Amino acid sequence: MKFTPVKTYWREILAVLMLLLAVVFFRSERAEIGAIIPQIQKANPLWLTAALAVTLMYIFFLAGMYRKCFASIGLLLQWNHAVVLFLKRNFISIFLPAGGVSALAYSPSQIRKAGFNKTQVHQASGLFGFAGLLTVFIAGVPVIIFTIFNRSPFKNAWTGFALLVIIILLLFLAVRSIKNKGWLFSRIDKKFPSFTPTLQELFGANVHIHTFYGAVAYSLGVELCGMLHVYLAMLALGLPFSFGAAASAYIIAVLMMIISPFLRGLGAVELSMVYVLQQFGYTAMQALSITVIYRVFEFWLPLLSGLIAFAWKGRKLFFRLAPALLTFALGIVNIISTVTSPLHERQHLLREYIPLTAIHASNLLVLFIGLFLLVTATFLFRGLRNAWIIAIMLSLFSLIGHLTKALDYEEAIFAGLTFIVLAATVSQYRIRSSSKWMQVGLKTAGLSLAAVLLFGFVSFYFIDIKHFGIDFTWQQSLQHTLRSFLLVEDSSLQPITRFGHEFIWLIRTTGFITWGFLLFTLIRPRRHTQLNAENARTKATFLISQFGNSAADYFKQYKDKHYFFSAIHEAFIAYRVSRGFAIALEGPVCAEENKIEVLKEFDLYCRNLGIKPAFYRVGENSINWFNQLKKQKLIIGQEAILDLQHFSLDGKEKKSLRNGLNSLQKKGYTLSVRSPPHTADLIISLQEVSEEWLKEFDKVELIFSHGMFDEKELQQQDIITLNDAEGVV
Repeated sequence: MKFTPVKTYWREILAVLMLLLAVVFFRSERAEIGAIIPQIQKANPLWLTAALAVTLMYIFFLAGMYRKCFASIGLLLQWNHAVVLFLKRNFISIFLPAGGVSALAYSPSQIRKAGFNKTQVHQASGLFGFAGLLTVFIAGVPVIIFTIFNRSPFKNAWTGFALLVIIILLLFLAVRSIKNKGWLFSRIDKKFPSFTPTLQELFGANVHIHTFYGAVAYSLGVELCGMLHVYLAMLALGLPFSFGAAASAYIIAVLMMIISPFLRGLGAVELSMVYVLQQFGYTAMQALSITVIYRVFEFWLPLLSGLIAFAWKGRKLFFRLAPALLTFALGIVNIISTVTSPLHERQHLLREYIPLTAIHASNLLVLFIGLFLLVTATFLFRGLRNAWIIAIMLSLFSLIGHLTKALDYEEAIFAGLTFIVLAATVSQYRIRSSSKWMQVGLKTAGLSLAAVLLFGFVSFYFIDIKHFGIDFTWQQSLQHTLRSFLLVEDSSLQPITRFGHEFIWLIRTTGFITWGFLLFTLIRPRRHTQLNAENARTKATFLISQFGNSAADYFKQYKDKHYFFSAIHEAFIAYRVSRGFAIALEGPVCAEENKIEVLKEFDLYCRNLGIKPAFYRVGENSINWFNQLKKQKLIIGQEAILDLQHFSLDGKEKKSLRNGLNSLQKKGYTLSVRSPPHTADLIISLQEVSEEWLKEFDKVELIFSHGMFDEKELQQQDIITLNDAEGVV
């Protein structure tokens, strides 16, 4: 009978214990937390500014630790990469079990792009962790001695500190045993032989001791910053200050973070710091105030900086989506604001300065602006220039409307924020609207306005007095018609009969449809067409014969392409327009020395058209041209170029490939190269394969860079077919 050892979940139990401590602490201190807010609000701004400066030093020292640890194994880590490495690892350590250690396995993209392999990163990270533990010991020795001899409640503090010493000694002995292939290495090699090579590689680095001393010096700076944060919190609150108390509270807090398996000691750190500070004579409320300020600068600000570091990579996507989302949200806010009751005290205050008719006009105007904003937001996603112009005007009108409607400053602030974000992202909106449709919209709106004014003038002037109780003059007829058509509330016009109500809504509906149609025509994107497409394709084919050197050159002659021809060189770029982008297939077809200038020309050409250039399937050898123009790149795949003249299946590394080919040959599969002209039966067989593949995988033909099934084209090409034992393609 075989017995399996029962697994003990000590990490999980300890994590739950720490979380319970956090819950107990924040729950028990909720009254004190509420009471300390006024005290913290009165904190001295000068000392808080000093604490912020110390936080920046804290981040600088930790980045310096990473630089020195990487330099200890012969690697150069840039300062900005070191800062990002710390901020991101610090952020994710909050959410990982044993976060301080497990986060060291994470490598951001900046580190991977620097060319460091995984083993090197782990080696440097291990040195970083060891340096941090070592300096806690170095800085903690005088602090623990001080607390033991000056504060009786800390007589047993040496036990926790002794545990730290034991951990450091065990780590040192373990590393030494593995490097020298001692007892520990032999045990690991016996139990896990497959892990031995990785272990040797990981601990085989030659560490430059003198450089590592620099990492220790930076780490001591980190400990000093932590003590200063506690000390500056005392000064900011105007409390009696003691560097000994600050150092003791900090060291105890760090020890709690080291042993905490989850959330970096959140709750446990606060509890321990409050207890330590109380032993130095501070009241519970004073100790809690000091702890809160310390944690803001030591924990929460670096955490927020880490979140920003992660979000910074997606900033372009955020600023691409944010204007449209804010515009849509502002439209919703406008609609909700007009259908909900305003605050009476604000409206009463507003009536003292703004006429009641203007308030009613603003209310209806805000409603219709909200509806137009919802429509405009959808076109902002497409990058339309006119949609941006309309959105920024409507957001400004919304700001004014909310203030004049009922002094709704909350909605006005949101409208102002939308206006600022739209103004900051103006460069994203290049796509021009169709000038033809703009002319149609403006003419239609002008004619509609003239027709409705004539209709309203005649109708109001001759309408029976019983419908409105007013015998309209010609001036009143024009005034009421114009207000209704412009969707402005007209409080002086009160219909009495059903016909009167229907008549007013007829004019307003006509106005709403007219302005909606005008909005659509103003933001309808223009379509890009190319004249003399056959002549352009003929010229492109000639330039390909002169300068073409890519397998994708064939597809640049397809009918789906537009062509840009350089005005200064014999060159062209094949592209298609989609959703405001000119998607070019590869780069320019021209002489090598002219490609940069042609790319600059194409950029200017796209800007004049109001579209953005993007280049698809750019080869590795061509990336340098785009780097010079500061283009951003995204890897979408890899390809290999094979020299068929010298390729061979000989050798041990080709064994699996040979076995696969032999297996196919035994099953009767054969490969054939067929030259044109091709038989009708072959074309039919190929079409069946093509249609089956598209149907099986639910795909459509990717014409842009892969072509399509075209019998005329296939009759001019060599075709390679794979046939089974029965001769079926």
